[in-house]
Amino acid sequence: MELGKLGIWQGLDSLTAQEALEFARRTERRGYKTLWMPESRGRNVLTTSAWLLAGTTTLNIATGIANIYARDPLATANAQKGLAEQSGNRFLLGLGVSHKPIVSGIRGHDYGKPVATMRAYLEGMKTAPYQAPLPSAPPMTVIAALGPKMLELAAEMTSGAHPYCVTPEHVAGARKILGPGKLLCPEVMVLLETDPAKARAAARTALAPYVALENYANNWRRLGFTEQDLAGGCSDTFVDANMAWGDEGAIRRRLQHYFDAGADHVCIQSIHPSGLRTAIDERIYDLLAPAKG
Repeated sequence: MELGKLGIWQGLDSLTAQEALEFARRTERRGYKTLWMPESRGRNVLTTSAWLLAGTTTLNIATGIANIYARDPLATANAQKGLAEQSGNRFLLGLGVSHKPIVSGIRGHDYGKPVATMRAYLEGMKTAPYQAPLPSAPPMTVIAALGPKMLELAAEMTSGAHPYCVTPEHVAGARKILGPGKLLCPEVMVLLETDPAKARAAARTALAPYVALENYANNWRRLGFTEQDLAGGCSDTFVDANMAWGDEGAIRRRLQHYFDAGADHVCIQSIHPSGLRTAIDERIYDLLAPAKG
C-alpha cells in the first residue's frame, strides 16, 4: 500500500452518505492517496469505509481510529480482511482505545488499562478464524499510540502508529521507539488563517475538547507543557505547537517539521475558521493537493 507523503484526515459525519462519497472523490482527484476517518458517535467507520472504497478507484481509506470497544476482535479482523479483499488492498485499519468518557459514559463498557487492553485485542485479531477468500496481500494495522508503552506495542505487534494531536517533538520520540521500518502517520490540524488573533481563537475552539481528555493531556504533559499551558483556553505557545496555521507557505513549512522528525505520512485535518468541527474548510486541501505538482 502506497499511502503517499500527505493524506487527509477528516470527520465526515456532518455530511450525508452521498456528500461524504463526493468528498472522497474530490480527495482522489486532488491526488491524495489516503483519506483517514474517525469513529465517535456517528456512523460505523467500517461501513463508511466500505461505502467509500466501493465509490472510488485508487484512494486508500484508513480509519483514524476504529474504536476497539465498538466490536470484538473477530469482527474487526474479518471486516479488515473483507474490506482489503473487496477493494484491492486499499483499506488501512487504524485502531484505538478511545477515551473513558466515551467508552464508559456513552458505550457503557468498563474502560480497561489501555496497553493491556490493546495487546489482548490484537492477539484476538491474530487468532480470529476467517472462512472467506483472503486479500492478495496481508492487510496492515496501525494503532493510536501516544505514550511510550503503546508505541512499543505498535512496534511489536502492528505495522506502526497513528498518533493524533501531536507535535514534531512527539514524532521524533515516537520514531526512536518504533525504530526503522514501521509506519509513523501523525495527524496534524491545519488552519488557513494569517491573522494571529483569529487563528489562535479558532485553534482554541478546535483543541478544547482534546485538552479535556486525559489521554491527550497526559501526553502534552510528557512533552513538557505545564498546567498553565493547558488552562484557561491554553497558552499561545501550546496553540502554536499543536496547530499549523498561516498561509500555504507557513503551513507547508510547519508540516515539513513532522517529516524531518521522522514521519512517513502526515494526514492533515483542515480546521474551519470558526474552529467548529461540523464545518469543513477544503481550501487548504486544494492548495496542498499533490495533483498540483
